[in-house]
Amino acid sequence: MEERNQHGFGIHTRRIVAYVVLILVTVMCLFWFYVLFINATRSNAALKRGFTLIPGGYLGKNLYSLFHNSNLPIIRGLLNSLIIALCTAGLSTYFSTMTAFAIHAYDFKLKKFMFTFILAIMMIPTQVTALGFINMLRKIGLMDSFIPLIVPAIAAPAVFFYMKQYMEANIPLELMESARIDGAGEFRIFNTIALPLMKPAIAVQAIFSFVTSWNNYFTPALVLKTDSKKTLPILIATLRSADFLKFDMGQVYMFIALAILPVIVVYIFMAKNIVAGMTVGAVKG
Repeated sequence: MEERNQHGFGIHTRRIVAYVVLILVTVMCLFWFYVLFINATRSNAALKRGFTLIPGGYLGKNLYSLFHNSNLPIIRGLLNSLIIALCTAGLSTYFSTMTAFAIHAYDFKLKKFMFTFILAIMMIPTQVTALGFINMLRKIGLMDSFIPLIVPAIAAPAVFFYMKQYMEANIPLELMESARIDGAGEFRIFNTIALPLMKPAIAVQAIFSFVTSWNNYFTPALVLKTDSKKTLPILIATLRSADFLKFDMGQVYMFIALAILPVIVVYIFMAKNIVAGMTVGAVKG
C-alpha cells in the first residue's frame, strides 16, 4: 500500500512539474505578442523612454497615422499578401498531396529515385537559386508580377514529405484498391477518398504555407517593384527605413500588429482541424 501511495505521489508530482513547465513556456511565447500589442498603443516619444507593461493612449492615433500615410498603401499591401498567401497555401497543399498520393499509391521503377530527388531539393536554399530565378523572370517578362510568387509554390518538397509520411501511417492501400474494384477512377479516388482523409495534415500544412508566404520578404522584394503590388513585409521594411525625421516607432509596432492579426485568425479557424485520427476507423468501419 505504501509503495502504491509513493508511486501515485510520484506521478502527481511529475504531472505538476509538467504543467508548471508548460505554463511557463506558454507565458514566454505569448509575452512577446503582449509586448508588441502594448507598444502599438504607445507614442514614438514614449517608446524612446523605455519599456512598460501598461498600455498607452495612442492606439487610435497610431492607427490613423498609419492608414493616412501617403507613402504606404496599407490596404493594397494587405490584399496583395492575402491573395499570394491564400493561393500559395491552396496550391502547395493540393499538389503536394497529389504528388504524395502518386508516390504512395503507385509502384513504378523510378519511385525511390523520385522520392529521394524531391527530398534532396529541400537542401537547396532559396538564396542559391535567386539570381538564376530573377534572370529567368526577366527573360519571360514576369518581373513585378504575382505569378512567380504563387506558381512555384506548387513544388513544395517539405509539404510533400509531410503528406507522404502521413499517408503511410493513415491511408492503407487496401482502401484505394477497394475503390478501384468498385469502378472509381484515380482522380475520383484522390479527390473523394484521399483528400477527406488528409484533412488534419492539409490543415497543418495550409497554416504553415500561409504563414511562410505571408511573412516572406526575400523573394517578393526581388520580384515586386511597383508600390501597389508590394506585400506587407516589404511595406514594413519601407516604414522602418524611413529617415530620422519621419521615423515613428509607434506606427511600426502598429503595422506589425496588423500584419500578425490575419495569421492569428487563420490559425483560430483552422486549428480545430488539426486533430489526428480521422482515418483510424476508415478501413475497420
